[in-house]
Amino acid sequence: MGEYAEIRYEVSGPIATVTLHRPERLNAFTTTMARELVDVFDRVDADDDVRVVIVTGEGRGFCAGADLGGGADTFDAGDGGERRSAHGEIDGVPRDGGGTVSLRIAACRKPVIGAVNGPAVGVGVTMTLPMDVRIASEDARFGFVFARRGIVPEAASTWFLPRIVGISQAMEWVATGRVFDAEEARDGGLVSRVVPGERLLDTATELASEIADNTSAVSVAVARQLLWGMLGSATPWDAHRADSRAMYALGAGADAAEGVAAFLEKRPAQFPGRPSTDVPDGLPRWPLPPDDATGSGTRSPE
Repeated sequence: MGEYAEIRYEVSGPIATVTLHRPERLNAFTTTMARELVDVFDRVDADDDVRVVIVTGEGRGFCAGADLGGGADTFDAGDGGERRSAHGEIDGVPRDGGGTVSLRIAACRKPVIGAVNGPAVGVGVTMTLPMDVRIASEDARFGFVFARRGIVPEAASTWFLPRIVGISQAMEWVATGRVFDAEEARDGGLVSRVVPGERLLDTATELASEIADNTSAVSVAVARQLLWGMLGSATPWDAHRADSRAMYALGAGADAAEGVAAFLEKRPAQFPGRPSTDVPDGLPRWPLPPDDATGSGTRSPE
């Protein structure tokens, strides 16, 4: 897609930063932003030099939710038009645009850190749920405000949110629709850290650098999919099967040999593996969201 209209994409060494960029609207979410976010995560996965992604917002907001500039029919997809056709259909109804973004983030091979710098409500918070770590500034505010707008949580958040914070906390936030501060978000398990605003990006970058400087990109890619995938598993035996396959495949690989050699030689490891080519076949992996109009999953990797 090249240059973007509503996001910014920068790469510095092994760290990519995606910035939601509609500051005059508190980075409110649009169909254009959704398309651009899906595209940028395609770019992230195609670039083996990128090890970690940070997502943040421009200005004083992270994302104020869906842009309500369309008025009372903002959420009415109707029988046609852009809102209905923008993301195709699934099971005969228009696909939720927030869900296309969340599922693309979930399918990413790289760890994703949300650096929430201000208000994150509606889709502004649900899009962060498939991110692996959420760090909030002291100025951040969160709200699952859907019931106050006459709609329901979207962006696959009814799967993600209870698994992250538990069903009781999830239902309290969703049923009240209230906006709450960063301390409540941390106490409830939605974010892992709350830091002063001026330290937010530095904190996210320090964590991203720790990952990039010390770990195998292939190991992290496989571990990310195992951890998220096992949230839906019924028993630890499923995890044992998946872990065993992954250990067998990666244990025979060049990264494992380098990791052991570096430890024995007391030097930093230089892992040669590349996520785009060296993730073993046959391991559990979430599929990419479908790019067709039927929701049949034509982009799903084998």
